Amino acid sequence: MSPANLLQLIVLAALWGASFLFIRVGVAEFGVAPLMALRVGIGAVFLVAMLLARRPLAATAATLRARWPQLLMVGILNSAAPFCLFAYAELTLSAGATSVINATTPLFGALVAYLWLRDRLTGARTIGMAIGFAGVLVLVWNQIAPAQPGDSALPVQGLLAAAAALAASALYGVAGNFAKKYLMDVDALTNAAGSMLGATLTLAPIAFATWPAAPVSAHAWGAVLALGVGCTGIAYFIYFHLVAVAGPARAMTVTFVIPLFGILWGALFLGERVSLVMLAGCAIVLAGTALATGFVRRVPFLGRRKLAR
Repeated sequence: MSPANLLQLIVLAALWGASFLFIRVGVAEFGVAPLMALRVGIGAVFLVAMLLARRPLAATAATLRARWPQLLMVGILNSAAPFCLFAYAELTLSAGATSVINATTPLFGALVAYLWLRDRLTGARTIGMAIGFAGVLVLVWNQIAPAQPGDSALPVQGLLAAAAALAASALYGVAGNFAKKYLMDVDALTNAAGSMLGATLTLAPIAFATWPAAPVSAHAWGAVLALGVGCTGIAYFIYFHLVAVAGPARAMTVTFVIPLFGILWGALFLGERVSLVMLAGCAIVLAGTALATGFVRRVPFLGRRKLAR
């Protein structure tokens, strides 16, 4: 990867890591559905504009009409539902912790591919999934453990928030495999634009019904604009450029960098505490993800060893 592409990868990770910061800022005032509807709506405008700049309108419209059921499903699985689940989770969890849980997406992707598409799981990938989910348990326990040493009950809200974040990551894994099975003949940009339109149509009526009664502050509106323009529109543009020039495998390495920025932005701008347990959980999750995705192909000292003679 060239220095220019590496810089773009870092910028992309910084933008996607910042999305957890902006969600936490905006969700308290907007609520879950209105915030995410605005995000996907702004993102859809950017992506459709990018698509029309590269392809004729007639060809674009024909593809969207022909594949709208599949694109709508991906929009629900990959944007509308997980975005709302993450927003709900961040009513309780920190932005940094949520960004680390998001890094389990490739773990769920590998698991769904094994169960649904019958993809082969090597020993190293299986161990990687186990390590990754163990890291999530460490991280979640650090977030929801009772505040007082004598307390025995875990807060229900914390458990629900952690479950929502994990469910969002699982949906990302399902969406990736759904697209692999049913949309392989559709280019990535059309897939993204069409699915974002589907997510917008899905969330718009819910957002209208649950729009906040109180006036929303300029601070929260700024978070929405940052989410839609920076973390969705510009970020997707950079991502597809990296896929084109560096290949999808290298572009996907952004997964390993997003949590670092998620933790950094949360600490810098929200004053979130970064504990050693949180950093350990992040390291365990990333190590497991590297194994489960094949980024690291073997576990040291695992497998056949030659016997000394």
